[in-house]
Amino acid sequence: MAVESIPAYATLLGRRIARVYNQAAFRHFLAVDRWRAERSSRSFLLILVTIRQSSDRGGKIADATAAALFRGLDACVREVDFIGWFREGRVAAAVLPQGLNASGDAPHLVAARLVPALRKRLPAEEAGKLRVRVVRLGNGMRS
Repeated sequence: MAVESIPAYATLLGRRIARVYNQAAFRHFLAVDRWRAERSSRSFLLILVTIRQSSDRGGKIADATAAALFRGLDACVREVDFIGWFREGRVAAAVLPQGLNASGDAPHLVAARLVPALRKRLPAEEAGKLRVRVVRLGNGMRS
């Protein structure tokens, strides 16, 4: 699939949101980073964010909640990182490239910084249902 054929940005609340990729674009860039990591001695962190939903919502995150999540992710990542939908409407995600000497504790440190930042942007009910998983990928490492 050519990058030009991917509608790159996600739409929430009827507006296109810059820096937030839809599932197709996010997965494309994730595959590129995995390929780079395999060919080098570097790794990267994949952050997966969900809000546990009641069964009546079909598992989708409400647009207003998703917008708050993406604002929180955007505030916590650098320009070289990217954010978007890992699973459209269900799992928000971010990729953070790592250096050669990244600490083995990096996933835990990132989660410890990210969870409070996201929770303060969400209504109390959703904040209590927040789930963040940080996984190290590349160079044969998984955490």
